[in-house]
Amino acid sequence: MKLLKKGSTGSDVTKLQTLLKIKPDGDFGPGTEKAVIRFQLHYDLTPDGVVGNETWQHLLQNKYNPEAIDEDTDSQSTVWQTNYNQTVHRYYLPKGEYLDGPIKNEYAFLHHTAGRHNPYKVVDHWGRDTRGRVATEFVLGGKCSTTGNDSYDGVMVQAFPEGGYGWHLGKTGSGHMNRHSTGIEICAFGYLKNGKTYVNTSVREDQIVTLEEPFRGYTQYHKYTDRQIEETEKWIKYIAERDQIDVRLGLQQWIKKYGPMKAFEFQEDAFYGKVKGLLTHTNVRKDKTDCYPDERLIDVILSL
Repeated sequence: MKLLKKGSTGSDVTKLQTLLKIKPDGDFGPGTEKAVIRFQLHYDLTPDGVVGNETWQHLLQNKYNPEAIDEDTDSQSTVWQTNYNQTVHRYYLPKGEYLDGPIKNEYAFLHHTAGRHNPYKVVDHWGRDTRGRVATEFVLGGKCSTTGNDSYDGVMVQAFPEGGYGWHLGKTGSGHMNRHSTGIEICAFGYLKNGKTYVNTSVREDQIVTLEEPFRGYTQYHKYTDRQIEETEKWIKYIAERDQIDVRLGLQQWIKKYGPMKAFEFQEDAFYGKVKGLLTHTNVRKDKTDCYPDERLIDVILSL
């Protein structure tokens, strides 16, 4: 069956809506997306609102009765809109896999996942992580590095409620910074060697960027998608407004003062928590490569 997602139209959408027992109008809008997510949660599928082979299979094999589902069934994953018209999917980690607030965020960090394109799978992995409460608040999906599938490209997932926090900076000079920061994880593998990831999988040529000079010892990186760059800009602005963080401090200052390459490198003041603004993981860790100085990301930072 045809892959369907928000924005799809036609007879396949009508069939989907009939199976979901909602009004069939052939238009995959927000109401249909919510119904799909509710169905996926009921059958323990990834609640992404995208109707692929697995969701179709369950729809066609089961007699679905949404009225028989408890109203709390879909409380784990809901779709909501921000003031900037971004859509975010709440897909919370189990209790105990993040730390409760309330906290006051003073820093916003950019990361990449060093993994695949599905943000739900990233959150699932954190839930199984034996290192403890490792997580960022937001995870931004991308394109599949091998097939180019874009079902999750630009999809933002929130891993725990506002006011909570996860341990996303590792061992820095300040535990305070881990407790009082939020983060955006961009789904991407990071550095590449001869077009291959650190787990030796090949990346499509159109998803490889070659830097003019090495960053952290590598010139090839898994390229962020245009949607990821666009959504990252919106989410930085959303976080800045929500948490009252001056995102012009940190990266923007260093880009103007030192140039892009050095701005994304380790900054001692950042390591000790003295710079409250927008930072990358590389600003506080010498052993990380997230995020690399993408030209489009630099333009976003300078425009804030």
